[in-house]
Amino acid sequence: QVQLVESGGGLVQAGGSLRLSCAASGARFSVYSIGWFRQAPGAEREFVARISWKGDSIYYTDSVKGRFTISRADAQNMVYLEMNSVKREDTAVYYCAAPMHPFIYGGVSSGSYTYWGQGTQVTVSS
Repeated sequence: QVQLVESGGGLVQAGGSLRLSCAASGARFSVYSIGWFRQAPGAEREFVARISWKGDSIYYTDSVKGRFTISRADAQNMVYLEMNSVKREDTAVYYCAAPMHPFIYGGVSSGSYTYWGQGTQVTVSS
């Protein structure tokens, strides 16, 4: 089983930057892919980015390409989401997630993931 905890959210000015962290425990972190999702008020949960267990396969949703960067630091049991040039539409609760099994890439659907953190709020002001 994998336990995930997000942190790093907060209030940020439009055009600014923020780094979110996803800390994992309870399993061998380095063999799990990690996805980032977000959910804005009144909206459905949507895919943001995913990094493979090896770190060699990375996907982004079109709306964040060129602005967000996903990375992992396995020695620290961490996956990061660096958010740059943030926009008001980036305001949401951000979640990290892991698939049911190790060595699975995971997709862009929330149904591809089994383990979820509690989320961290990101609010972009303008």
